Amino acid sequence: MNQSPKQIDHLAVSIAAQTLSLIDGQGDTIASYPVSTALNGPGERDGSGCTPRGEHYIRAMVGEGLPENTVFRARRPTGETYSPDLARKHPERDWILSRIIWLCGLEPGKNRGHGVDTFRRFIYIHGTPDTEPMGVPRSHGCIRMRNQDVIALFGRVEPGLRVVIR
Repeated sequence: MNQSPKQIDHLAVSIAAQTLSLIDGQGDTIASYPVSTALNGPGERDGSGCTPRGEHYIRAMVGEGLPENTVFRARRPTGETYSPDLARKHPERDWILSRIIWLCGLEPGKNRGHGVDTFRRFIYIHGTPDTEPMGVPRSHGCIRMRNQDVIALFGRVEPGLRVVIR
């Protein structure tokens, strides 16, 4: 008997476990990926460099159909493809690669609104160089993933999907 793929109810990001999981309507894990959240830990304040907690949703998705390792700045492809040589030329860059899944908070005063707004803080789920470790907090607030993982995730989600960060 053919079984259709399970529907994704929401994404669950565990800061403690450094994982992102796809969760179905029964609360079961469909798939799980290693991630890297903020070096500064969890937090919601503007300028904190922390990963915001709580209920969110996918507000926008950027990069459909672009090659793996496409470099983004201000959510636009730069025309560059990430390489070790490019990284040596620009050691100051926080690389946002392959795909961007832009998050928006759902909790006024916690992760939405003045001083704590996830969307205005430009918090994304995005690709990062393969040289960056997963399972270790290293980002500037975003949720980093391996490029192949974020491309796979991008193909399974859509704007409006709930994202819970704990």
